[in-house]
Amino acid sequence: MQFASFSDFLAMGGYGFYVWLSFGTCALILLGILMSSWFEANSLKQSIRTQMAREARIKQAREEQVQ
Repeated sequence: MQFASFSDFLAMGGYGFYVWLSFGTCALILLGILMSSWFEANSLKQSIRTQMAREARIKQAREEQVQ
């Protein structure tokens, strides 16, 4: 579909409000999913670091008991 001007493009044949609202909603949802995934990944990495540090402390304590 070709448009005569940029304002015609934005108007989308009278359906511009609905078209751009749907694009905006989709963009916000995708951004929310991206942010949620990023925060969850960081949380998981921190949890793994904490678990590894705990296991290292337990291993060190066991080695000190043996000596």
